[in-house]
Amino acid sequence: MANIKSAKKRIKVIETKTLRNKIIKSALKTAIKKFEVAAGANNVEEAKVTYKDAARALDMAAAKGVIHKNMAARKKSRLAAKLNTIA
Repeated sequence: MANIKSAKKRIKVIETKTLRNKIIKSALKTAIKKFEVAAGANNVEEAKVTYKDAARALDMAAAKGVIHKNMAARKKSRLAAKLNTIA
């Protein structure tokens, strides 16, 4: 355990940031999974709606620094390709 006041504060701040990152990453995975389910069922209308949500979640995660911007772009591209194959 840290003895210095600033080190104690850093621990608290890191815990807060870790929790925020976990929430964002979990929401991102859920959005992608919803799209995968809709795409797997060949439900085009639902897939389009869930693709928008997934793309928005990817952009937000990249903006917050949870994932790298290139990773977000790559995932969006792959999801869009999957959407185009079922459409």
